[in-house]
Amino acid sequence: MSSDVRFTDFKSDKQPTWCPGCGDFGTMNGMMKALAETGNDPDNTFVVAGIGCSGKIGTYMHSYALHGVHGRALPVGTGVKLANPDLEVMVAGGDGDGYSIGAGHFVHAVRRNVDMSYVVMDNRIYGLTKGQASPTSRQDFETSTTPEGPQMPPVNPLALALASGATFIAQSFSSDAQRHAQIVQEAIEHDGFGFVNVYSPCVTFNDVDTYDYFRDSLVDLAETDHDSTDREAAKEKILEGDKEYMGVIYQDDESVPWEEREGIDQDMSDIPDGAPEDAMDLVREFY
Repeated sequence: MSSDVRFTDFKSDKQPTWCPGCGDFGTMNGMMKALAETGNDPDNTFVVAGIGCSGKIGTYMHSYALHGVHGRALPVGTGVKLANPDLEVMVAGGDGDGYSIGAGHFVHAVRRNVDMSYVVMDNRIYGLTKGQASPTSRQDFETSTTPEGPQMPPVNPLALALASGATFIAQSFSSDAQRHAQIVQEAIEHDGFGFVNVYSPCVTFNDVDTYDYFRDSLVDLAETDHDSTDREAAKEKILEGDKEYMGVIYQDDESVPWEEREGIDQDMSDIPDGAPEDAMDLVREFY
């Protein structure tokens, strides 16, 4: 941990290839600001991403990083954190990566409660593959592959997290730079799995869930009397279908991370004598 780290220290020399105006720019900036504000530094940070527009975020951030396969970012992040509990592990993904092919991993990462953060860029569409409906798309959202809409209710990621036993559930908006960074910071500081669903508008393929829509619709829980430690109050907010909320929706102040409960506190990433020869033979067989 360092008090001398700046937000710009987390910027890599690679320029993002996202569409101009993409919400992922603001999402990433908030992640970097939150990491700096919590005293982390690039040498102690590991970013894991999956597939989708968000997938190359580790390339654009200066830290240790791994660009994994579709829907598998969370098990990789879990493995990294358990191998070296001293690392600050942040997993990034999109609504397709996290709530479709990765939904099973999401549920079990939530219930396991390893001390890491998960930031999901939810633009309610598949942007990288040119505008198909995603798990969080509206039931009547028309696309080239769903001309009459998906005809299914959208996945509610906050409800899925709460039902799975989440100890920290929050939602933010990539365009509200200060609040977004504050919310991600709270997720990092939480003892356990810090989940943040970020409304990150796709300006190219989604003309419904736009910046203007979220600016007009979002209610900031910080400006209400919501008690984030009250699970029933959190459930009421999450299941309230006619409002969109921003802020920390639920937090268990008594959360104990899985690795702390299991006594995992040593760096297991360094193997002084190298891998066992039998293991290397296995690798060579399938390489």
